[in-house]
Formats: sequence, C-alpha cells, structure tokens
Amino acid sequence: MAPTVFTGAIEIDLLLGDVRSLKQKRSVIRPMLAELRRFSVSAAEVGAQDLHRRACIGVGVVGPDAAHVGDILDRCERTAAGHPEVELLSVRRRLWGPED
Repeated sequence: MAPTVFTGAIEIDLLLGDVRSLKQKRSVIRPMLAELRRFSVSAAEVGAQDLHRRACIGVGVVGPDAAHVGDILDRCERTAAGHPEVELLSVRRRLWGPED
C-alpha cells in the first residue's frame, strides 16, 4: 500500500497594534514566525510587506493524515491569535489529500 500525503496551508491576516515603522513590524513578526516554526511547519510573511500595521503570514505543513495536518494548523492559528500585540483579522485554510 502506498503512503498517503496530506498538505495543509493557512494564510493568517493580522493587524498589528502600536507599530509605526517596518522595523518595528519586523520585531513583532520575526519572533512569531520563529514560534510557528517550532511546530515543524514552513512559515513566512507572504503579503502586506510594505504596510507597517498589516501582515499576512503563510504556513504550510505536510503530514500522514488530514487530522494531523488540521491539528498542526489549529495550533499555528491559536499561536498567532495568542499574541497580544496583534489582532487576527481572518484565516484562510486549504487542505490537499492524495486525491487532489
């Protein structure tokens, strides 16, 4: 039997609090990305790079089943939402399985 692979991704749209420059934005986003990467995911700022009060974080993960991938994405979403200096505006989620 062939192994199955599931891939999941989320885009997390954030509003940053009292941030007045791109340098301050990086000081908020970099630690968040490092924290997300502890879940063995790929994470990067993927949008709104030129806006100092907005950020779009992309997270991708590969796993053996849909439940595992979903659990990791849930943890990443909770981690991002748990930062008091940001407001979670929206989250878009995708899951691909062996049939996609």
